[in-house]
Amino acid sequence: MKKLLDQITQTMEAAFDELGFDKSYARVTVSNRPDLCEFQCNGAMALAKQAKKAPIDIAEQIAAVLSGNALFEEVQAVKPGFLNLKLARTYLADYLKEMEKGAANGHYGCERVAKPQTIMIDYGGPNVAKPLHVGHLRSAVIGESIKRMGIFLGNTMIGDVHIGDWGLQMGLIITELRERKPDLPYFNNAFVGEYPKEAPFTISELEEIYPTASKKSKEDERYKERAMQATYELQHGNRGYQALWHHILKVSVTDLKKNYRRLNVSFELWKGESDAQPYIPEMVRRMKDGGYAYISEGALVVDVKEETDTKEIPPCMILKSDGASLYNTTDLATIVQRMTSYNPNEIIYVVDKRQELYFTQVFRCAKKTGIVNDDTKLYFLGFGTMNGKDGKPFKTREGGVMRLETLLTDIEDKMYGKIVSNQSENQTMTDDEAHTIAAQIALSAIKYGDLSNQASKDYIFDIDRFTSFEGNTGPYILYTIVRIKSILNKYVQAGHSRVGLSVGEAHSESEKALQLELAKFNGVIESAFAEMAPHRVCAYIYDLANALNHFYHETKILAEPDETLQQSYIALLDLTRGVLETCIDVLGFSAPDKM
Repeated sequence: MKKLLDQITQTMEAAFDELGFDKSYARVTVSNRPDLCEFQCNGAMALAKQAKKAPIDIAEQIAAVLSGNALFEEVQAVKPGFLNLKLARTYLADYLKEMEKGAANGHYGCERVAKPQTIMIDYGGPNVAKPLHVGHLRSAVIGESIKRMGIFLGNTMIGDVHIGDWGLQMGLIITELRERKPDLPYFNNAFVGEYPKEAPFTISELEEIYPTASKKSKEDERYKERAMQATYELQHGNRGYQALWHHILKVSVTDLKKNYRRLNVSFELWKGESDAQPYIPEMVRRMKDGGYAYISEGALVVDVKEETDTKEIPPCMILKSDGASLYNTTDLATIVQRMTSYNPNEIIYVVDKRQELYFTQVFRCAKKTGIVNDDTKLYFLGFGTMNGKDGKPFKTREGGVMRLETLLTDIEDKMYGKIVSNQSENQTMTDDEAHTIAAQIALSAIKYGDLSNQASKDYIFDIDRFTSFEGNTGPYILYTIVRIKSILNKYVQAGHSRVGLSVGEAHSESEKALQLELAKFNGVIESAFAEMAPHRVCAYIYDLANALNHFYHETKILAEPDETLQQSYIALLDLTRGVLETCIDVLGFSAPDKM
């Protein structure tokens, strides 16, 4: 289904063309003066010099051509040369009827891409043996939303958590565990039997072991040397250490999956840095043989600077002087792995914006050395920080980094308290229902609170504001959906059927405003994905919810005596519900049936 703005622009282009004007000037935009018109075209003013006519004369000519066009209720030429447009109500209703036809497949007229792409998206980045904290929130919710948008539009989206499961941190954990439990069979080189199936630690113990070991390594050089040796032995086949490593992975991943599930975030792949290691030797050999890599101050590097650079871009280091690999090495090998296994058209990295230079080096190196095809897109989506009210990175009251699990629980408890306190005597919500709904609302508060901000911008995480049922918040959006569901249920309970109902022409300005917002849906989704901008979806559903509530307050829907008109209202509400629920699903949360 063609986007509404495209249809209007196409009609405008035809009018320009009919008069012999360059139709490239016929671009139509949503009006910045909704009190005057719904859409506008300013092309007459830009065209004036070329056409050697006054802008208002051009505008009046175009208005005359469009007079009587079924698309428009009004086309007005306004000095100095604006074209103000209002859509015909019949046309708008027909457009929404086409959207209704798409309700069956949940797409509401939003077409799938003509050429589906295979797109990999890297948006996790947790480390094993460490709990998820608030610093992991942005990559998770932004990445999940972009993935969902891509799937909605018909692309094959492959999300990879990309766990940090290799390197010195593993050696540190093994070393600390050996100090605490030296009698474990994993540390006995003479042991030849089967190692225990159960890990010799819980996730809580594991999460305490790593920071302890890390601190010791900074204070005790000999401890650090033992950890480095343990890392070397693990990576070179020590049987006991590899068994421990598998335990660490299993316990950590189980906990990570639990917490990501609570955040309604999932990954198609649970790969880690370790999975890229087998690809490194061949990758390095090809870089050397191809003449891309050379020795600089003992290290193996690849030049990635370009003539157009306005600032210094250092070489991409592949191996350190002692032959050890780096993050660059692992990330490049991961791209090799992804190209080998999936040959994606695009790879998206959702990462802290402070890593932009690093990824510029990696991407250029991948392109220069032929790791990716010339037409493979490598996209860096850098996000800003999530800050507290003091403008500094969000912390606990004690000043520590807050666990994501703790944040979720705190907000769920807050929403549960609101639900219980707002219960009236005639409401029959069980305690389990209240907890379930509280979790849904809390998730909407967290995700919408984050996603409503442009990804690249820092923002203030204000729990009080994000959990409010008023204003630009997730709970407000859910409240609007629940309001619609309540009206629809009451309509059915009164003995009516919703089957076969369809949207009719708007009878009021508030009804038309709601219809106009609905008609923007496919354009919003397409542009939001193209720009990797979930905040556009948030802005849209906030406007849509406001339009719905304005219409609701001005219209007696269930008390409307005209049955045909009432049916049109109900169809309009049902379409609004469908579009809102589709949008929040794309954002990664859902609405309850009651609140």
